[in-house]
Amino acid sequence: MLLYFKPAACSLASRIVLLELGLPFEAVEVDTQAGRTKAGADYRRINPKGYVPALEIEPGIVITENPAVLQYLADRAPEARLAPAAGTLDRVRLQEWLNFISSELHKAFSPYFHGHALEASEKARVEATLLRRIDDVETGLADGRSFLLGETFSVADAYLFVVLNWTNFIGVDLARWPHISAFMTRMLARPAAREALAAEGLLQDEAA
Repeated sequence: MLLYFKPAACSLASRIVLLELGLPFEAVEVDTQAGRTKAGADYRRINPKGYVPALEIEPGIVITENPAVLQYLADRAPEARLAPAAGTLDRVRLQEWLNFISSELHKAFSPYFHGHALEASEKARVEATLLRRIDDVETGLADGRSFLLGETFSVADAYLFVVLNWTNFIGVDLARWPHISAFMTRMLARPAAREALAAEGLLQDEAA
């Protein structure tokens, strides 16, 4: 499989899941602004939408959109239990979280990465929306669960971890949300998460 990615982007979640499952893959870096892979190929011929992730599962067959890619990967190895079985209420809960992360939390970060400084009034509005969405995650973890679906790590946790990690780039301190902070610590202890971060140059030097 080929994983088309941009460093630090949401495609990092797919890399984490691929590593968790031990599935063989090749990571292909994409410049989404230029619409080219690092080797110079026209990325829009692979994914006309132009963004990441895209997962080429065999020549010419490409899956896009994080929730779809993550669930496809989980279903490739059901014994790993990274997604509940299809048709169960637990699977619906997974889809609830994947859709919330994609359509609400992820979107709330987008204004920070448009390539221009936010005006003061716009910044206040954007920050209020983002903090409200992070509050929603804190509430979802507030019953003492280790992960979004309980005590079992799922593909939704990989996606949540990647999106919340963007707070490091915009100066939002997650310490004000204790359940989220504990979740991020648990995620950073997972070898696949650390390997994925390191592969994209994002693993902070703990000795620094």
